[in-house]
Amino acid sequence: MHVIFRESHGLEETDTPQDLGQSPADLVVLSFSDSDLGAFAAGWHQEKAHLPSLRLANLTALKHPLSVDTYIEKTLIGARGILIRLIGGMPYWSYGLQQVRALAIEKGIALAVLPADGRIDPQLDEISTLPISTLRQLSMLCETGGAPAARAALAQLALASGLYARPDLISKSLPQVGAWTHQSGIVCPNIFNPDVRQKPLIIMSFYLSYLRAADLAPIEAISRELEQHGYDTLGLFAPSLKEPQAAGWLTRQIKYLKPAAIINATAFSGKGSTGASPLDAAGVPVFQMALATSTRSAWRNGERGLSPADLAMHVVLPEVDGRIFSGVASFKQPGVKDPELEFSRFAHQPDKDRIKALARRVRAHIVLQDKNNNEKKPALILSTYPGKHWQMAHAVGLDAIASAKSILNDLADEGYHIEPSDDLPTELEKPSLKWPVDDYQKALKSLSGSLQKTLKDIWGNPQDDPLVSAGFFEFSAIKQGNALVALQPERGWRNDRDSDYHDTSRTPRHSYVAFYLWLREVFGADALIHIGAHGTLEWLPGKSVALSSECWPEALIGDLPVIYPFIVNDPGEAAQAKRRIGAITLGHVPPALKQSAVPDRMSQLEALLDEFSNADGLDPKRRDRLQLDIRSEAQALGVEADLGLDKAASAAEAITRIDRFVCDIKESQYGDGLHVFGRTSDVKSPIDITASAQNERRGLLAALAGKRIEAGPSGSPYRGRSDVLPTGRNLYTTDPRSVPTRSAYAQGVKLAEELVRRHLQDQGEYPKNLIVDLWGSATMRTAGEEFAMALHLLGVKPKWDKGSERVSGIEIIPIAELERPRLDVTLRVSGLFRDVFPTLTALFSQAVRSLAKRDEAIDWNPFVAAQHQSRVFGPAPASYGLGMTDLTEHYTDQARAAAGQAWLKASAYAFDGENVTHQPQAIAERVAKADSFVHLQDLCETDLLLAADYATHEAGFAAAQSVTGGSAALYHMDNTRPETPRARSLPEEIARVVQSRASNPNWIAGMQRHGFRGAAEIAATLDHMASFAQLADVVSTHLFDLYYEATLDNAEVCSFLEDKNPQAYLAMKSRFEKLHQAGLWKSRRNSVIAAMEGAA
Repeated sequence: MHVIFRESHGLEETDTPQDLGQSPADLVVLSFSDSDLGAFAAGWHQEKAHLPSLRLANLTALKHPLSVDTYIEKTLIGARGILIRLIGGMPYWSYGLQQVRALAIEKGIALAVLPADGRIDPQLDEISTLPISTLRQLSMLCETGGAPAARAALAQLALASGLYARPDLISKSLPQVGAWTHQSGIVCPNIFNPDVRQKPLIIMSFYLSYLRAADLAPIEAISRELEQHGYDTLGLFAPSLKEPQAAGWLTRQIKYLKPAAIINATAFSGKGSTGASPLDAAGVPVFQMALATSTRSAWRNGERGLSPADLAMHVVLPEVDGRIFSGVASFKQPGVKDPELEFSRFAHQPDKDRIKALARRVRAHIVLQDKNNNEKKPALILSTYPGKHWQMAHAVGLDAIASAKSILNDLADEGYHIEPSDDLPTELEKPSLKWPVDDYQKALKSLSGSLQKTLKDIWGNPQDDPLVSAGFFEFSAIKQGNALVALQPERGWRNDRDSDYHDTSRTPRHSYVAFYLWLREVFGADALIHIGAHGTLEWLPGKSVALSSECWPEALIGDLPVIYPFIVNDPGEAAQAKRRIGAITLGHVPPALKQSAVPDRMSQLEALLDEFSNADGLDPKRRDRLQLDIRSEAQALGVEADLGLDKAASAAEAITRIDRFVCDIKESQYGDGLHVFGRTSDVKSPIDITASAQNERRGLLAALAGKRIEAGPSGSPYRGRSDVLPTGRNLYTTDPRSVPTRSAYAQGVKLAEELVRRHLQDQGEYPKNLIVDLWGSATMRTAGEEFAMALHLLGVKPKWDKGSERVSGIEIIPIAELERPRLDVTLRVSGLFRDVFPTLTALFSQAVRSLAKRDEAIDWNPFVAAQHQSRVFGPAPASYGLGMTDLTEHYTDQARAAAGQAWLKASAYAFDGENVTHQPQAIAERVAKADSFVHLQDLCETDLLLAADYATHEAGFAAAQSVTGGSAALYHMDNTRPETPRARSLPEEIARVVQSRASNPNWIAGMQRHGFRGAAEIAATLDHMASFAQLADVVSTHLFDLYYEATLDNAEVCSFLEDKNPQAYLAMKSRFEKLHQAGLWKSRRNSVIAAMEGAA
């Protein structure tokens, strides 16, 4: 029998140790709630002559084990009674409870550990040392709240501790639910009878605890500000939105009062067992007002905006209810330190500027409720990404031009004044709307002085902007009656477009700023509809979330409501729009999936493989002949080269891999055409989109009417997420604290095993240094399968809290159980991942540090000899993307080296939770040592040739290794079918995509249904192939031959391209010619050679 020891580490170990410096006292009260602590402070001062000495501390300062140990040694050791009030139960302070209970048992201290959610918690009862009856009495007093109840609780605790305290009775307590105004305090809600009131009513929902602690300054501030705008305001308070009786009361009151809008100041989701929140009852928009737990200076000086805890409580979880995030309204500011209690109470202090901004945003949505449709002015915005005329109106999986026309038709049917045009692409190609530069300079004064200075310092005078001609800005925009259809201007120079797109450190140029000021000041837009994923507004410089007036997205969008049709499978970038510009992201379905087939050119190979599979056990000579024929045919088709099979490969291995490749092509799927927002299609789809199309139309019209939009989850309906249907709902994503989930970890184990299997097959040994490329959207979509894979490669697994299922730490898997060496893994994370999952960067870093301390042989644990322990790298804070600009389109060694340098520069920051350090040398060393690189793909409706990001990230790593040295195996992990994940080499994956989708005449026919946009997608696929060829040399010549044959060598396709998008046609011709000239495409076809030489 073997004894296996397990080692665990909690996330609390990643916090910074603190010494509160408090001297001992008779009684100590600990809580996560400043309202709790404030009430105890006030209650003690009311009766301090008859109460024992007291110390108060917030548990957020006692998260690190060293902080706990220090506090026990300096403060708790002299206590007679300790009261701890926990939000979230035992897992939220497990180490502290363990140590405090041990102290209480040893010293005979009266210990009361109480739940803060009003529910009985047997675990906390067990930890306490007081009788159940005393615990229930203390819980009742704490739930009652306020200074009198806190005073009584202190007296009760003193008596239970064997100390003297005068008995205290509570003469009056606050109601559990009720209505409130800043003029009169607690009132009857009937004073705002909807049948008699003269003004629209805005309800503000907040916690009872704020009222008990007299901590209502932000509620009072927003109430007064809204009244200045002509609204009545009423506060509704409750202990929790989920408490059944309180939820019932709130639902009845909200239905009766018929508010125009609701501003919510509670945290988390309010959905109860019925799946609904009481705030949904009126069908009006609910605006989430964040009351930050950080100080104003921390917010003002930080780039993140909110702490990870505040992000989860005030942003991510409220999104589950469909609330519109409207920014931060207040901050926790410390009061004067109480010398008797050795404690500073933190209270909410409103920020005047943020309160005004919130009120303006609420008012703009209410205006949509009252304004007649024939007077409304919607602005439909189309993206210009990635900055090429033939790529205008790009949107992931969406025909944005056809969608714009459909939306205009729907608006006309609803009474909007619409005058549609026939040919949007042609009309948008040339600037048609003008605005005097002099008027712009006057409007520019509405922005802060610092933004004006930054704009001038970077871009100079507006007259020098490329969109200025003869003293006028010229915008690519056309009026359609009261509606506007416009191309979003470039935020920077065109040749910097790819870099600009995701870089929040880049100030937009004058014409970009002018366009949004013109929309608001001159056109007078009532709402902005950005069609498709995605634009650049939400990526402008500023905080990641909880923006200020110094942040460009807020400065430009102002209070304008934003409605954003967004592909349902992209939660990460949808979240960016929701959190930085307050967008209502209306999910739309991806394109219909179509099954691929073995192309005609491979039919002979397929037939030989079928014959071989049936020849087993028959004539050995026949079987040997078939093996030779199969390999000969595969070599002629270029398949063996794509699979990396050389002539020395064994017949068994070669035949198995060739057969698998042909099956992979046959089993592949691709998007058949593009989706049109709010419309069904004649194309057969695995899912019925009828309800989704109807809901997309309804959702957009309801948002324009200022109504509440139901919330809906994000994910791929083609990967088992039927819950994302119907689309047309306001998208939300997963709680980052629960990532990876248990099911995601189970899938991560399968992914790790598949990657190791493939590396062993290719290299004959375990990988020694892996780099895993992680994206934020994919992590949200899969609940962390990719991250879980990385953990399992290390030989660790997450720890989950019982009940909440949130990840609280890691458990190290013993090597005896792992049955292989631990593998050295480095994460290269995207900017979105960095922003949304700081706890995962801390968790991974903690795992590496823990492994480095283990007593294990270096052959089995590479971390014990590691000099540098940083293993999570990514872009600088507030920076996104890789900054390669147009380097992927210049086919020289110098351009490839520059692209590699750009990849390294955009990966040069090491992340460990909130700790960020610039370590360019460290990432260069990790890249140089890497023997394996992997990117994972979970969506079957996309592939690595449909978006530029795949090439810049995957092939960009190869370019980086050309700078640092090293030679890593490049893998693309196919996780589209969770039951059978497949690790393929990068050349193999590109070959699969070209054979199954890109050169497939059925895919091209699907794109031909979409005219201009379909032609653009065909041209974009060639661009992406070329990028892979330039940066990583992973595209075989015969694959370019296939794509040329399917497009420019096909008379029908050629005619389509020239007719529908002539610039895309010319771009493809130029791209093929440059590839040929650079030697990246060495066709052996005489007709191709003649065509290319003729062009030269």
